[in-house]
Amino acid sequence: AKGAVDWAATRTAARSGAPVERGAGRLPVVLFGSGDGGPRTLGTTLVQDLASRGYLVVTVDHTYEADQVEFPGGRVVRALPLPAKLTPRVIAALLERHARARLADMRFVLDQVTALGQGRAIQGRAAGGEMPAGLRGAPDLTRVGALGQSLGGSVAAQLVHDDPRVDAGVNLDGGYVGPVAATGVARPFLQLAAQTHTRDNEPSWKSFWRASTGWKRELRFKGAAHGSFTDLQALLPQIAAALPKAQSEAQPEAQDGKQDGKQSAVPVADFVGTIDPQRSVAAQRAYVGAFFDLHLRGKPTRLFQEPDSRFPEVSSIP
Repeated sequence: AKGAVDWAATRTAARSGAPVERGAGRLPVVLFGSGDGGPRTLGTTLVQDLASRGYLVVTVDHTYEADQVEFPGGRVVRALPLPAKLTPRVIAALLERHARARLADMRFVLDQVTALGQGRAIQGRAAGGEMPAGLRGAPDLTRVGALGQSLGGSVAAQLVHDDPRVDAGVNLDGGYVGPVAATGVARPFLQLAAQTHTRDNEPSWKSFWRASTGWKRELRFKGAAHGSFTDLQALLPQIAAALPKAQSEAQPEAQDGKQDGKQSAVPVADFVGTIDPQRSVAAQRAYVGAFFDLHLRGKPTRLFQEPDSRFPEVSSIP
């Protein structure tokens, strides 16, 4: 029901305006983009971990697509309404348009980060105030990665292909939209997949994989769904547990052992699968962190060479 969840009360370990740690040196950069229509904050669980590892992570909201985007000076722009009739053709055209706009956004943001890395000022200022102390001069533009979920993952791949400043990329369960589906990439790329998302049922994955010539890995998460690669993985099970149960019309014995015939008012498995949330988040953090450590920092890892007993839900797809 509307108003049942206080999203603004969600607590994280981050805070606004935190200064860059003195003595940290120049920081490798990772750009993050969410799924289509989603806010950048839905990637907090993962990008916060990358920041704790010493990466300067820049998350991006896309104007007219995210619910609201605040510009320097306080101007707020709301999302444009979706077409009334979302046929497959309309959806495909919408995704292609969003992908092109997102790519331009990401390259603009990277231009601004480049300016910061060179010690120059950037256009405008942070929407909530001045930039955090120590940010100017901190980005290391010789080490740049791109990370995204769903459409954000496709744009990350296109950015790796198009922009020589970007050294490596990660796609969190996204289908590929636009030219990169056919061209693939020549630089390191990691693809994380939900249980039922495969190259056999996703043509763009098959063409991208065949065309990509650089270091590449695909990892499948048993029990994961598309939303597992967002903060919904951690949030939805907690929300479902706190909300009142809905009376089911199904027979009690069909309710996975719930003899009272009641089930969650939130269809958790539809969004985030059946994988244990803590294990899912831990595995994503481990593999994404190890990938960027390997390709942006040259830090060796065996995580992509052999199965890891800590993460039996994760399998490597040849």
